[in-house]
Amino acid sequence: MKFMIPIILFFTTGCNPAEKNKPEPSALPAKEMRNVKYGNDAEQRMDVYLPAGRNEATKTFILLHGGGWSGGSKDSLNYVIPMLKREFPDHAIVNMDYRLATFDSPAFPKQVQDIEKAIQFLKDSNYNISDEYAFIGVSAGGHLAMLYSYKHDKGSEVKAVCSIVGPADFTDPFYVNHPYYQYASLYLLGQAGTKPEAALEISPAQFVTQKSPATILFYGGKDPLVPASQARRLKAKLDENDVPSALHVYENGGHGNWSAQATNDFQNKMIAFFKERF
Repeated sequence: MKFMIPIILFFTTGCNPAEKNKPEPSALPAKEMRNVKYGNDAEQRMDVYLPAGRNEATKTFILLHGGGWSGGSKDSLNYVIPMLKREFPDHAIVNMDYRLATFDSPAFPKQVQDIEKAIQFLKDSNYNISDEYAFIGVSAGGHLAMLYSYKHDKGSEVKAVCSIVGPADFTDPFYVNHPYYQYASLYLLGQAGTKPEAALEISPAQFVTQKSPATILFYGGKDPLVPASQARRLKAKLDENDVPSALHVYENGGHGNWSAQATNDFQNKMIAFFKERF
């Protein structure tokens, strides 16, 4: 991408012609790009929404869909885009797919690697945005958002995380005894998932530090898939490390299928959190 300009060019013209013709950031129009390839696999695709007037201070939301690590798609989060555009008109938005898991090709580490690859793609692209990110993840996507942010974000580029019913601690006794736990561990780790110590490596709560990003958590008290004890264990770790965080449990709610009142409350709280923290 970068190239050398002969020194004499600066003496004869005073500037780089390419730079002279480059539009000012304030003149950049909004742009939407669907199914952008950030890798060679057919599942490594993302939708990119760039705001008008973006510049090197423009922050980016990254959305991660759910589906038990083995299913789902970015399209399930399309409904979030208009809300984010309305409330955060100066932010970029990325809604990404990732390679889905099978028993023969587990989620970890390839799905975390896909997040790393997508972020590197954003950095390498001429999008005029910053290296500051916030995640919104649902279910498996919430787990991946937290795992990446707490464990793999070595540059502390993630500034805020919203986890919606995301698994947080695979050492939780209430989760270990859950009827779906074995399926989750196999999709996440393959045969390695049968080893108790492997649960530590994929548990976001085990990697919380004082450098972890601000986090907001939403869970259902009657969730049949992810027990609310997950949220409380994670919240305790966040509090222990003085990480700004908030936990909201809708006691009569399930796995994201909440009442209209709870859904409205969730949206308002999430928006307020990002306006304060991102």
